[in-house]
Amino acid sequence: MSEPIVSRLTNLFDDLPDVPQPIYAKLKQAISQKISSSVWEVNQRVPSESEFVKALGVSRMTVNRALRELTAEGFLVRHQGLGTFVAEKKAHSALFEVHNIAEEIAARGHKHRSELLVLESAKATVEEAMMLGVRTNHSIFRSVVLHYENDLPIQIEERVVNASLAPEYEEQDFLTQTSYEYLMRVAPMTEGEHLVEAVLPTPQECERLQVAPTEPCLQIQRRTWAGNDIVTAARLLHPGSRFQLFGHFGR
Repeated sequence: MSEPIVSRLTNLFDDLPDVPQPIYAKLKQAISQKISSSVWEVNQRVPSESEFVKALGVSRMTVNRALRELTAEGFLVRHQGLGTFVAEKKAHSALFEVHNIAEEIAARGHKHRSELLVLESAKATVEEAMMLGVRTNHSIFRSVVLHYENDLPIQIEERVVNASLAPEYEEQDFLTQTSYEYLMRVAPMTEGEHLVEAVLPTPQECERLQVAPTEPCLQIQRRTWAGNDIVTAARLLHPGSRFQLFGHFGR
């Protein structure tokens, strides 16, 4: 590593708020800020553990933990024999929470747009009735929305909605708001469940997501409740090469 980079490392913590926190957490925050602000660019090699230790005067264990956790969270990628590099950003969602995809994309500094493929009223099939906990032929809405991040398709959202709980769903403009935004207004979520699995896309899904038939996709099947009633059941499909789930638990 060149001397100018070593010099910049000595000021790595200067922009951080002065709040008590473990050194490894402080180092993580400083590195992630450099990456998020593009001071450290994608595919740029980051300093080695030894270089961090020498420049900052911290322990190797502290540096190792910070780099290991940043790698697990998708900020960094390690290449055997070459070093650690700034990773290409993948879209990600919270594993244990439900968020608005438009806000998640905006938080990454990217542009969200969507394409409405289906929006219709219908009577629930046996399968849809079971998902929503209603009788067969109960009034429902179906929607299919294709979400883009920086003009690259990132999610197919297939959704069925209990019309009794969101009666104006079909009248909404889902190009200017997401289904999440509308449903949280009219039937705020109190509980949710989801099942995550890897699947191969159908030919139609390959076309919509612009992926090869052999590319694994991440499928999230999710149901959300308002009180005792199931408001909606959704199937969310993401290209595996562009998406990851992130969760945090414990200390």
